[in-house]
Amino acid sequence: MDKPASPTVVNCVRYARDGTRCDISLDAISDVLSVDDGSFVWVGLYEPAPELLDKLQEEFGLHDLAIEDAQHAHQRPKIEAYGNSLFIAVHTAQAQGGKVSFGETHMFIGPRFLVTVRHGSSLSYNGVRSRVEREPELLALGPSYGLYAVLDFIVDNYLPIVDEFREQLNALEKDIFAETFSRETVRKLYDLKRRVTTLRLAVAPMQDITGQLTRVHTQLVGEEMRLYFRDVYDHTLRVNDATDTLREMLTAAMSVNLALVTVSQGEVVKRLAGWAALLAAPTLVASWYGMNFPHMPEFAGRIGYPVVVGVTLAIVGGLFVMLRRAKWI
Repeated sequence: MDKPASPTVVNCVRYARDGTRCDISLDAISDVLSVDDGSFVWVGLYEPAPELLDKLQEEFGLHDLAIEDAQHAHQRPKIEAYGNSLFIAVHTAQAQGGKVSFGETHMFIGPRFLVTVRHGSSLSYNGVRSRVEREPELLALGPSYGLYAVLDFIVDNYLPIVDEFREQLNALEKDIFAETFSRETVRKLYDLKRRVTTLRLAVAPMQDITGQLTRVHTQLVGEEMRLYFRDVYDHTLRVNDATDTLREMLTAAMSVNLALVTVSQGEVVKRLAGWAALLAAPTLVASWYGMNFPHMPEFAGRIGYPVVVGVTLAIVGGLFVMLRRAKWI
């Protein structure tokens, strides 16, 4: 067996036409590809150094621009054709301890090779590799089946995250319709919408990527594999529709919360206005008789004071009944 790979090289494997696996070294890649025996090479990397990518460029004959993109972990999801090979960049999502972390995976695919480069929060593809190795008749279709398995794994990881976001929104609904306003509820809604938007930015370009693999790049994706990529495309549409629905629901939830706060503030203002109206009646009467004019006729009557008090109480009582019926008090 060849010498073990470096720590950033997770796997470097040659798959024969019948699906038989054989670990090889990076230096042996060009030797394997020089023999047209129907085999292909699958290399898995995790945050490789530039020197390692330069080595892969030499072994696989990769384009300079593709290598430059793979060296930087902040790429937009895309698919680019370079001669007879493709460079694909996708965003990955991973749920960790109730939080969602995002990473990237860059892939190079050619007629007889597949290279996967993981950056940031991204689950290992060892499980994917083990699954495809149990299906040698499909693995015999070449590197396109490995690419399908990786993309299918990435898209399937989106689904539980969407479900988790939906559960968080359902849990926030009781806080949205609570009697009292809470800034924490608004903060949680905004944070959830931000994460849903970030997920959508990862999911939406996958439609174009899987669509191109299905319709355009027929030299690398045979007729047998197009059905599989259409299945990934359908899953991507499902996730994208779910994220769009969640974004609309979150926007509506924030609007409803704001509307309820406005209504609650309006109720407070109505009650304050009602009590102010009750206080305005005796204030008006008191100010009227506090003008100190010497010839006001009510001052001469012996029952003037109790009459004024009674009239004032009657006015206040009448206003109270009216405001009570109008639910202002």
